[in-house]
Amino acid sequence: MKVSNVSQMRKLDQTAIETYGIIDELLMENAGLAVFEVIRERVGVRGKCFLVFSGAGNNGGDGFVVARKIHAGGGEVNVYVLGNPEKYRGAAKLNWEIINRLPIEIQPFESVNEVASGLSGCDAVVDAIFGTGLTRKVSGKYAEVIGLINNAGRPVISVDIPSGVHGDTGRVMGVATKADATVTFGLPKYGNLLYPGFDLGGQLFVTHISFPPAMYATDDIKVATNDDIPLPPRDVAGHKGSFGDVLFIAGAAGYYGAPYFAAHSFLKAGGGYSRLACPARMAPAIANKGREIVIMPQQETSTGNLARANESELIEMAGQVDVVILGPGISLEKETRQLARALAAAIEKPLILDGDGITALCGDLSVIRSRKAPTVLTPHAGEMSRITGLTVVDIENDKIGILQRTCRDLSAIMVLKGAHSLVGFPDGKVFINLSGNNGMATAGSGDVLTGTIAAMFGLGLPLENAVRKGVFIHGLAGDLAARDLGRDGMIAQDILGYLPKAMRMDRQGLPLDLKQRYMGAQLL
Repeated sequence: MKVSNVSQMRKLDQTAIETYGIIDELLMENAGLAVFEVIRERVGVRGKCFLVFSGAGNNGGDGFVVARKIHAGGGEVNVYVLGNPEKYRGAAKLNWEIINRLPIEIQPFESVNEVASGLSGCDAVVDAIFGTGLTRKVSGKYAEVIGLINNAGRPVISVDIPSGVHGDTGRVMGVATKADATVTFGLPKYGNLLYPGFDLGGQLFVTHISFPPAMYATDDIKVATNDDIPLPPRDVAGHKGSFGDVLFIAGAAGYYGAPYFAAHSFLKAGGGYSRLACPARMAPAIANKGREIVIMPQQETSTGNLARANESELIEMAGQVDVVILGPGISLEKETRQLARALAAAIEKPLILDGDGITALCGDLSVIRSRKAPTVLTPHAGEMSRITGLTVVDIENDKIGILQRTCRDLSAIMVLKGAHSLVGFPDGKVFINLSGNNGMATAGSGDVLTGTIAAMFGLGLPLENAVRKGVFIHGLAGDLAARDLGRDGMIAQDILGYLPKAMRMDRQGLPLDLKQRYMGAQLL
């Protein structure tokens, strides 16, 4: 499903009106009707009492439509207006005038006590205070009302996006409504699917409000949810080489987990032949834990890290495999970082850079830019900060835009890891992944992701699809582990252990609850 930013949605609205003659009043009517239908399905209408909080913009106009339809459906509805009604324009003004002709109680917000009393006696709340265009911090009476709504303990249905959530980033602008359901219009907005906005929105519904499908076909909209990519069938006559031959260059003194999790997860996710080049002293311990991994001990520095002297041998090894993973737990020692840069420049196979491998190249990004073979980077926010020179806060405030620009600059595929990881491509496409959970925020989880991506490539998916599928399967394994074990105390070994189950479930078909969750939004 495609996902738009606020500016793109404004353009779609304009196109609908100017090109197709779908007038603004009709769009608002369709929007309000969709919200009403969700209310009728989740709460019921006849004999129920509702409070509608309408702001001064078009979001408030949508709220008026909802109020009118609740009244027509046999429900009791009171409308609180936050803002100056004289500022209503177009369709919002029309619907303001209509509800004023109906026996609906309409009143401005004047008293916290008055609103609190109304909330205590209602069955549900409609939040139509702010829409997706909010750019300022919520304060004053607006913050007071949102606080009252959140503390009332009543079901809340938000119109387009929970009030107080930034439409492009998902950030909370001071304070935001906590909704049980959100009905958004046209397409989901970034803020509907990015945290914390996603968490505040409850169940997300989307209605196209009569937009023709051709409007969504534009190449200008490059962001979408990470929808299903079918796994290739396993060759019944295949051998280990049929399912990928991968070289992991990983590990350093004190970092035993990263190379093990990366190399072993490749096998657990369906890969065929996992080779691990690691410092010699750690080889016995890893071999004892992951005996299926082919281990190739390497020369060490005095501190037990990969030595520069391994360069020619590692380049030769890389030429014999399908894909190379460089970086899990290799340390930040100067000599090892020099080795990483030299390898990245010389390896002519697809290269996945993770962890310390990313940090090693941050000082000379030209190495990545000049590579002829495809490059994949899997940074978390801190590593993305080192790549871009921006602060983590800057990145959180514009995740998608920064990812797009960085992928284009480096001509690389990137996975920006986090809650709802983002997969970005040099052409500007970004996919929002909806599998996974906060129990996966644990040491070693990223190494499992790296091996899983490599496995998807080994199974025969094109690299672009392998990255997307790997991110999804990794999240699915984490969700299955969380379901059985709980999120507290989940470790990377648990995620790794659930990879075969995740693969089987993906091949056989996801259960309905997971399928709906990973869709991101239910179409109305």
